[in-house]
Amino acid sequence: MSRPPTSSAADAPEGAEGPGEGTAAERWAAQLAGWKIPREIEAQATEPPWGFPAAVFKASARPQEPDSPPRAAAREALPTGGSVLDVGCGGGAGALSLVPPAAELTGVDSSAELLALFAADAAAAGATHREVHGSWPQVAPAVPAADVVICHHVVYNVADIEPFLLALGEHARRRVVVELTARHPLCATSSLWQRFWGLDRPDGPTADDLLAVLADLGVEPTVVRGNRPARRERTDPAQVAMVRRQLCLAPEREREVAAALAELPDDGVDVVALWWDASRTG
Repeated sequence: MSRPPTSSAADAPEGAEGPGEGTAAERWAAQLAGWKIPREIEAQATEPPWGFPAAVFKASARPQEPDSPPRAAAREALPTGGSVLDVGCGGGAGALSLVPPAAELTGVDSSAELLALFAADAAAAGATHREVHGSWPQVAPAVPAADVVICHHVVYNVADIEPFLLALGEHARRRVVVELTARHPLCATSSLWQRFWGLDRPDGPTADDLLAVLADLGVEPTVVRGNRPARRERTDPAQVAMVRRQLCLAPEREREVAAALAELPDDGVDVVALWWDASRTG
């Protein structure tokens, strides 16, 4: 499952238009802002509805497919002993899957707890590693360039998307590799908001919306679309608890949430990998 938003709302930058208006970047921001939970519902939550258990992001808990398109694209561009910058690294599953040929890893994340997991797993893999605590692109000036920059399942957290993408490219000597779900990850449980709260949820943004932003920036990436099984069974207790929290429901509603999840179709997760070669030479 993709990493969910880490704040209570994806606030659009000042001046952003409605979902069908403005530039591609403004439409992206406006659609993300539509995921904000109504105040009267969030006020009923007994626990914060946003976030994800850190242990799920541990690299060993999130194995990478050996032939996945984003991994193959990154490895193709990596020299032996090369460097990887993982933006929104979590526990480091993406970066660690590239060792070898990579030997030097830099992880950027806003969670100190996740960076500690990243550091421990990078050390165990025998890689030189560096951790940068903070939000991208705010911390980008303090981050060195790398041969390959990867960013897996993070962009749906980013309202001001153009500076984020530009900073990825500015830090890549060879290639930028981005992976995201085809639709906003919370779309998978949109029907549950209608079931429990009578609330309609947005349809976007989507990977195609991100491609429109890149087109406006003059970037034409290689795009590979696929489907993979969900990382966890819908009725797994940890999954049920997470969805229940996201729905702002009390713990005693978990049995109802589990029953509702069991009724949803299990068609796997549509994912999109996209990458472009960098123009940086320094």
